[in-house]
Amino acid sequence: MTGAERAPLADVRTIAVLRPNALGDFVFCLPALHALRQCYPAAHVLYIGLAWHAAFLQGRPGPVDAVAIMPPTAGMGMQGEADPRAVDVFVETLRAARIDLAVQLFGGGRHANPFVRRLGARLAVGMCSADAEPLDRNVRHEGLVNRRLQLLEVAALAGAAAWPMRRELHVTEDDLAQAARLLPRGSERPLVLLQPGATDPQRRWPVRRFAALGDLLAREGALVAVNGNAQEVALVRELVAAMRHPPIDLSGKASLGALCGILARSALVVSNDTGPLHLALAIGTPAVGIYWLTNLIESGPLRQEGHRAAVSLRVHCAVCGAENIQRRCAHDASFVDDVAQEEVNALALGLLREGGSVDWRGNDGAARTARW
Repeated sequence: MTGAERAPLADVRTIAVLRPNALGDFVFCLPALHALRQCYPAAHVLYIGLAWHAAFLQGRPGPVDAVAIMPPTAGMGMQGEADPRAVDVFVETLRAARIDLAVQLFGGGRHANPFVRRLGARLAVGMCSADAEPLDRNVRHEGLVNRRLQLLEVAALAGAAAWPMRRELHVTEDDLAQAARLLPRGSERPLVLLQPGATDPQRRWPVRRFAALGDLLAREGALVAVNGNAQEVALVRELVAAMRHPPIDLSGKASLGALCGILARSALVVSNDTGPLHLALAIGTPAVGIYWLTNLIESGPLRQEGHRAAVSLRVHCAVCGAENIQRRCAHDASFVDDVAQEEVNALALGLLREGGSVDWRGNDGAARTARW
């Protein structure tokens, strides 16, 4: 059975959702998680993920009630040597939870679908490529598609067809407290966060252009900060050194929670197509994303308010000339360096001058607002 929306399953007490991958991929599945929560408000939603999911979602309001940390499993793209015995014990633990609905959001299903079948759910839905074992209800996993919409289609197979059009990720009081320790106190200037890194070097806009943008925004009155993880320290420091108006260097300093707090306090984010960009958009922070052609199709947000896209249409590698639509060549030359400085400048200034606010709800249930 494939395709469209189905009626909700009756008497659902436990829902297991499989998606053990990285930050951006987690953000992509938030609309589907919210749709499941809206359709099954009394169900216990168990997210099958990684240790970072458990740490990040601990005590965080949202559609996930608990995280089951998956051991390294063959074909599931996780670090570490697979331990079949540990996987067997893990599966038995999940079966004991009497799962009613299992939702496979991890990928094409060649390895994930047999795993989901082992959970013994009353109904299993998910993605399925041509070489994968089908589940009870399936969405075809192939081609160039918007991943968020595809995951929403999977949720619709379980009757969860309505997605609430609101911000997708809560910022907690602890996130804000961590952010406060990294940012200067008492500044009235709007905070702008630049994110020059990306896992794939082909998705990186040149550092010198980020630096020129940072100086422009600083002259506009913004307090500029530059973020990067521990592997991007050198990249961030190169950008910081290239700016005439010294920014805040956050490289390797911000935990994921602190980053959420910083994003909540930011008036604007300018970023390559990488996890922090999608996190900002899920929180509701205005953002300019710098995308390569196919990446915007796959990772573009569903809510367009406060989102601006600067897109490169390049398809051939500047080094070898190979087309990179179907297959990535071996070179790391940027595919977004032909996105013009003037275009990103205009998009960033436009969002910054519009002004706005970011709202969230603290752990005590009280509403919070950051304004600029």
